[in-house]
Amino acid sequence: MSGKLYLCPTPIGNLKDITLRTLECLQSVDLIAAEDTRVSMKLLTHFGIQAPITSYYEHNKREKGHYLLEKLKDGVTIAVITDAGMPGISDPGEDLVRMCIKEGIPVESLPGPCAFATALVASGLPTGRFAFEGFLTVNKKNRLEHLHALKTDPRTLIFYEAPHKLRSTLKDMLEVFGDRSVVLARELTKKYEEYRRTTLSEALYYYEETPPKGEFVILLAGADTEEIRASQLADLPSAEELIRAYANEGMRAKELTSRVAEELKQPRREIYDLYLKMKETL
Repeated sequence: MSGKLYLCPTPIGNLKDITLRTLECLQSVDLIAAEDTRVSMKLLTHFGIQAPITSYYEHNKREKGHYLLEKLKDGVTIAVITDAGMPGISDPGEDLVRMCIKEGIPVESLPGPCAFATALVASGLPTGRFAFEGFLTVNKKNRLEHLHALKTDPRTLIFYEAPHKLRSTLKDMLEVFGDRSVVLARELTKKYEEYRRTTLSEALYYYEETPPKGEFVILLAGADTEEIRASQLADLPSAEELIRAYANEGMRAKELTSRVAEELKQPRREIYDLYLKMKETL
């Protein structure tokens, strides 16, 4: 009989945020797979947890993932933890989960601390629809391509960023998105927790003067749907231009009216009335 994989969230700063259920799970499993065993040992020692621990992180996830999978097949129960937060979020735990599902090994996810959710609800930005984008690549070309793909997304956009990359990321965001509202959350749940609610240009200016410290969650306001619509309409030909072009192609009134109305998202009646006014000159 196979074992079971548990996804156990750990505190993102304040140790009091660990759940009783997570503690119970960590105390009962046969093995704990940790992102950084040195970091995790501090947590486990603090709570008196003595289960065996092994490393499982981005650069050994392939070979260690297969090792953990074989252990699970042999009936071993394993808890996966990260340095902070929810395993599987910007973390190789997601790969292990897929492997387990493919092999029919049960997976149980325990609820608990998650940095982007914690930051989102306190940001003041819309929470009804959001997109978590994780860490942006260090490659500038690919990073800009990623950001351009999000330029017209109306949802609140959420990113993780390290302090040494923050200024470059803010500069690229300002270039792609313009001067949008942004919230920068750092040191969440810790003594020096901070939310900086500002604009991209002001944030860039601030962190060029003040060296960034701590891990950041960047929450960016989504695209303004009215501005997007206005921009799209500005790029479209006028109704008169389309009517004239389709008439020159020999298109009949009914088809012409429907085509122009659909392309410009305008009422067919208005397009038809305009067609009648232009008819003698077509």
